[in-house]
Amino acid sequence: MIPWQLLDSAQIPGEIRAIRLYKRAAEFSIRVGNAELMNSRMHGSENAMADFACARIASRPCPQVLLGGLGMGYTLAAILKQLGTGGKVVVAELVPSVVAWNRGLLAALAGHPLGDTRVTVREVDVAQIILTEHGAYDAILLDVDNGPEALTRHDNDCLYTHRGLAASFDALRPAGVYALWSASPNPTFTRRLREVGFKVEVKRVRALGNRGGGYHTIWLAVRGA
Repeated sequence: MIPWQLLDSAQIPGEIRAIRLYKRAAEFSIRVGNAELMNSRMHGSENAMADFACARIASRPCPQVLLGGLGMGYTLAAILKQLGTGGKVVVAELVPSVVAWNRGLLAALAGHPLGDTRVTVREVDVAQIILTEHGAYDAILLDVDNGPEALTRHDNDCLYTHRGLAASFDALRPAGVYALWSASPNPTFTRRLREVGFKVEVKRVRALGNRGGGYHTIWLAVRGA
């Protein structure tokens, strides 16, 4: 077995823990502690989240999308593939080193999506954007944790409360789409989305897409017109 090589690590703002980038042969892994957040072999479910959300806004001439969490760039690349030339994506990534990795060590994995002129990167907490911008986005996609348990950063808990979900509802335009990736289902979170006013679909998708793998959960929640 080829051992993992630590390439870089960075402190998570507001946390004592670090986020680390590893490589093994052609495979990359991003981890916090012993938990793997992202692996370059498994991004089928992230692609599916982008496809599901963007399909709902495909008829809009200049859709504005907010992506929380850059990861290895796969979700961003999938969004860009679906958007027309008039679409724009704001990527909120709290850890500057993750942005640097995607401009360097990881750039080729997803086809250099940060080089697309439709993309703006903001090195801030996505919650800061959601809580302060109203009616600004046609879609909000969140992949900042392994689900609504806020694994990466404890301050992310606010994103999944009634207050945070109500802020996401308010940040969307009419019939806008909220999408969240999770490693596992969470019926309580589904109920909370509905209580805020979203129309909710819960989808189970394979980690490796058509190649199989374990199941992940994607919430698709639509703001009423």
